[in-house]
Amino acid sequence: MQPTLSDLIKMARTAGEIVRQGYGKQHDVQLKGEIDLVTEVDRRSEEFLLSALAERFPGQHVIAEESGLREGLGEQRWIVDPLDGTVNYAHGIPFFSVSIAFAVGDVLTLGVVYDPMRDECFSAERGQGAWLNGTPLKVTAVPELGQSLLVTGFYYDSWRNPENNLDNFARLTLRTQGVRRLGSAALDLCYVAAGRFDGYWELRLGAWDMAAGVLIAQEAGALVTSARGEQDYFKPPYSVLAANPVLHAKILAVLRGSD
Repeated sequence: MQPTLSDLIKMARTAGEIVRQGYGKQHDVQLKGEIDLVTEVDRRSEEFLLSALAERFPGQHVIAEESGLREGLGEQRWIVDPLDGTVNYAHGIPFFSVSIAFAVGDVLTLGVVYDPMRDECFSAERGQGAWLNGTPLKVTAVPELGQSLLVTGFYYDSWRNPENNLDNFARLTLRTQGVRRLGSAALDLCYVAAGRFDGYWELRLGAWDMAAGVLIAQEAGALVTSARGEQDYFKPPYSVLAANPVLHAKILAVLRGSD
């Protein structure tokens, strides 16, 4: 059975309400890594999404952040992040989201990212455009790094891994109006789509962090590649650079160390 964008929006909003109701309460916080957190709300949101998918779209592949891969049949697959921005959530910072993407083979076709605290639902359908609560989205046309505002993030092992993005952060901070680090890759990509940021890059993500967001950014007019400039970006090790088409090459040059 082929889902519609409305199906994804409905599931994301329901999962978002689970997340919103738990916000600001005492949580059972567990460590998956030194600074990689999970709460009981992540699991509750994921349990709802997995149950909804099993009921409405049985037999399809599902990749979910907390439970991993649930094997299915055929080429249809779901990529789900029940709570993107768990560190923010656990600390009472109201910047997090629910992310749901649907793909046929390696082609992302539907994506929804829902921010339950602002009731902002970002969505996209391949070839049809991207929207925020039904209003079409379009990336900026800022042409120069010195006029741009960017956003990035850092992987959970950045304390110990030399590929920690800090050099990129420093170089681009000195060439732009600023680089923000907000803590939800899915929302970062949607903010590029909405023209709130001019570009976003990050290294070594999970598929669930970026799947819906990259489609939304693309459908809003962003050029999306890996952080190395590869067109085939949706594969391990997941990295991404999304920006308006003019600015993309200038950010990429800095990431490559050629500018």
